[in-house]
Amino acid sequence: MSLLFCVPVSIVYTTAFWLSMRYTYHLVRVRYPALEQIRTRIIWMSVIMLGLFVVVNTVLDSIFSAIFPNNPKSPDLLIEFLATILLSVMVMAIYEAMSYYIQLQQIIAEKTDLERRHIQSQLDGLRNQVNPHFLFNSLNTLTYLIPEDSEKAVRFVQQLSKVYRYVLESRDAKIIPLHEEMEFMESYIFLLKERFGDKLRIQIGDLDKCKNGGIVPLSMQLLLENAIKHNIISTEKPLHIEIFQRLTDTGESALVIRNPLQRKNQVMDSTGVGLENIRSRYHILSKREISVTATPDWFIVELPLLISEQSTVISQQ
Repeated sequence: MSLLFCVPVSIVYTTAFWLSMRYTYHLVRVRYPALEQIRTRIIWMSVIMLGLFVVVNTVLDSIFSAIFPNNPKSPDLLIEFLATILLSVMVMAIYEAMSYYIQLQQIIAEKTDLERRHIQSQLDGLRNQVNPHFLFNSLNTLTYLIPEDSEKAVRFVQQLSKVYRYVLESRDAKIIPLHEEMEFMESYIFLLKERFGDKLRIQIGDLDKCKNGGIVPLSMQLLLENAIKHNIISTEKPLHIEIFQRLTDTGESALVIRNPLQRKNQVMDSTGVGLENIRSRYHILSKREISVTATPDWFIVELPLLISEQSTVISQQ
């Protein structure tokens, strides 16, 4: 068979088989699309491949015999069959690989989206636990302030408004800059001081070195609330709470909130707000865990300060 005849004929045969296999594969793929149905697809493609070989080979042989009656005969039928099998295997392997990759990417994307939705629902549930009884206590304090000092009552309402505006604005933030949390804490501590007076003493150290760090929103408020709920606060035994920054053993920054242990004889039933809330949110958002230490004299919590790139800035207008 001459080269000028063999090359074009081979291209025609190859193209015909390729297009036939491609179209057939598409039909089989639509009928059996799942990853676990690959064996069914291979069986069907093998059966169809034999049929295509007979049909395409018969049709093209007839066409070329009619057009070129004096040309040499085609190669041996066995050689053509083996070449067809090789081509078919290549077609199936290429398209199976492409299809598997596309489906794998879709599964990964769906799994990632599902995990994101699950994490978001967890965060929403944890945020909804915040401040259920703080508002009740604040309104009780306001009730006493109004008849005694109307100007102080007005300031109290203004600070209470700032607190709840921050709660609403930070609702969608996963991590927030420390300096914004501290601005919120100024209003929150004002409300606590109005409620407890000199019986509650909060000392805040120099946090300028870590002001660009980020923490979980409302975590400091929860820790103060936890300390107040579990410890005696009285004129004879005021509660001292310290807030400062330190470097951990691994060289990372942490925010420390500590208070002396002066436990109440009877502790109110837990509302689910507190350490577990903070621990859960840090576990969801960061590989760094909070540290909780209880000694005979002190209760100490260390909140990891996360990098500022992770922080979500909330505008305080």
